[in-house]
Amino acid sequence: MKPLVSILIPAYNAETSIGESLRSAQAQTWERKEIIVVDDGSGDQTLAVAQQFASGWVQVLHQKNQGAAAARNTALSRSQGDYIQWLDADDLLAADKISRQIEALGENSDPRTLLSSSWGRFLYRPHRAKFVPNSLWCDLSPYEFLRRKLEQRVFMQTAVWLVSRELTNAAGPWDTNMVSDDDGEYFCRVLLASDAIRFVPEAKVYYREVRGNRLSQVGRSDRKLEGLWRSMQLHMGYLRSLEDSSRTRAACVQYLQNYLITFYSLRPDIVEQMQKQAQELGGQLEAPRLPWKYQWIKELAGWDWAKRAQLFLPQIKWAAMHLWDNALFHMEKRGMAGDL
Repeated sequence: MKPLVSILIPAYNAETSIGESLRSAQAQTWERKEIIVVDDGSGDQTLAVAQQFASGWVQVLHQKNQGAAAARNTALSRSQGDYIQWLDADDLLAADKISRQIEALGENSDPRTLLSSSWGRFLYRPHRAKFVPNSLWCDLSPYEFLRRKLEQRVFMQTAVWLVSRELTNAAGPWDTNMVSDDDGEYFCRVLLASDAIRFVPEAKVYYREVRGNRLSQVGRSDRKLEGLWRSMQLHMGYLRSLEDSSRTRAACVQYLQNYLITFYSLRPDIVEQMQKQAQELGGQLEAPRLPWKYQWIKELAGWDWAKRAQLFLPQIKWAAMHLWDNALFHMEKRGMAGDL
């Protein structure tokens, strides 16, 4: 019998996008599937929209607000699938995404093989998604994947993964105490349990950019900065558990250097811990350099105002891009309606 795939969707205040995400899940050409939506105490019409899709193979659950990790754990506890497909309530799957990944395994499928796929960013128009490959877009060992992720500051979007039940059980539940990068930490544990990562380029995920970049998500929040630092420490520990070599330690030092600017001037206590960690790894962190467009602000007003500008100005650009793409999206819709 062909494996059953569970598509698990945590949702919070996603009334404008949950319908499109659910339609992409329903449209999967892989026939043996179940879909489980967990509304995490939304304050809008997310639950009502999701309930319109409820059927014998689409479950819609509701719980009080506990965070995305808790919603994912609830969905996982109700799932029966041999494979798990995670999907956020604002992202989309190509119709053949799951089919292509399972077919890539062949008849002698190994449950310890972790499947990944290509992914592209979009705002409102998925057909305009930009698929930009990085060094993780290939078959890799768990060690090499994690080393590249840390050293080069690259990542794979949550929905690219198709995870066997065996790997899911080995990884354990999502950590509900993670306030930053809970998905990155979770998939590290999945990676550690796997034997190999198989990349399937023909399978595609469409990632809707709704929050800006990582820097803007963390912002100046002490809680989020502390959460990110905790996630970074776990990442380095996971990598070193696979291989504690000179190249591993060098990758960890570069990882610290990559993120130093996020904490610089905001949390000197964490910066001190990072410097100490780098020294223990045999390296040394250099003072971060701001991009040239913020450097002059630093020279005139200091690091704090330069960091504020680095957080604020990209958000203005991002908001303008959203408005423009939304306008084009509605123009295209009207054009298609006129053709009909």
